[in-house]
Amino acid sequence: MSTLSESRPTACIALSDGSVFYGHGFGAVGETVAELVFNTAMTGYQEIMTDPSYAGQVVTFTFPHIGNTGVTPEDDETATPVAAGMVVKWDPTEPSNWRATTDLQAWLAQKGRIGIGGIDTRRLTRAIRQQGAPHVCLAHDPEGKFDIGALVAKARAWKGLVGLDLAKDVSCAQSYRWDEQLWAWPAGYTKREGTGLRVVAIDYGAKRNILRCLASAGCEVTVLPATATAEDVLALNPEGVFLSNGPGDPAATGKYAVPMIQGVLARDLPLFGICLGHQMLALALGATTVKMNHGHHGANHPVKDITTGKVEITSMNHGFTVDSQTLPKGVSETHVSLFDGSNCGIAVDGKPIFSVQYHPEASPGPQDSYYLFERFAEAMRARRAA
Repeated sequence: MSTLSESRPTACIALSDGSVFYGHGFGAVGETVAELVFNTAMTGYQEIMTDPSYAGQVVTFTFPHIGNTGVTPEDDETATPVAAGMVVKWDPTEPSNWRATTDLQAWLAQKGRIGIGGIDTRRLTRAIRQQGAPHVCLAHDPEGKFDIGALVAKARAWKGLVGLDLAKDVSCAQSYRWDEQLWAWPAGYTKREGTGLRVVAIDYGAKRNILRCLASAGCEVTVLPATATAEDVLALNPEGVFLSNGPGDPAATGKYAVPMIQGVLARDLPLFGICLGHQMLALALGATTVKMNHGHHGANHPVKDITTGKVEITSMNHGFTVDSQTLPKGVSETHVSLFDGSNCGIAVDGKPIFSVQYHPEASPGPQDSYYLFERFAEAMRARRAA
């Protein structure tokens, strides 16, 4: 592993307001323009970097010890990192974990993603909270040569995520079957055997651990691309439909996703959505979505289940939210964030159709909300029995 220079900056982050943060570059060399967000999770940096919901974003990690457990292919949430880059407090060290197959620096370089260390992440996080998620240009040059004016100009010229459909960019190109279950000691990942509940999962940027949760709940999963039509879905004779997480502006993705979802809703099939899938369901039901100041990104977000009064600690990753004031009659708000009161869940009254803004599969994060996968499976079993 290469030794990072401490004598001079080899990377910098130029914000659209003209602020510049200097640090030590690692991973790939070059430049990338994106939205800057912060994530408060203490574990799971590899899962975060490979979460398709982070497309178009550079992630600032508030936890300082990033890279100390290395990287292993088993923890990838998709085939390659999707986040544009990463910002950390301390430069990554040699990994100390028996599962590691390589170190974070080498992995980022191989995957073409830029990292910067030596940053005052507290100060940067405060800036994000105060001014909203800024547009930035992240640059890494081993020679330390930067045209700051040009970098700031690139950050200012970037149009941002509003109006941007990224789901098509991260979705699968063609349909496939999924049968891998959740990781368990000592066997690791195992395959689901036999027949199961027929589920069609729409891939707006699906994390692998979500699909594993569905398989572990007894589902026989077929994954379809984000642009699948209602006819494509119903042709597979599903017993339930799942809407995955994903990046970008939900209103932009909704232009082709909403007609599909409305076609499925007309069949009264059990339907479950997560993150972008939650927003897609809300749009299909007649609600609207709005851009948040800096979003929710972390593994410690308290959410209250209004129907039970129970509080769950959840994993979140979203920059847009459903406006609960626009929910139509017959659609109830089921969960709310205890940080800011924003909507975190909806359900269609009297029907097995529901969704949540957070990530019940965790990866990383607490597993308080895994019961939602079981609820989805139970709804399908009940329909089959009827």
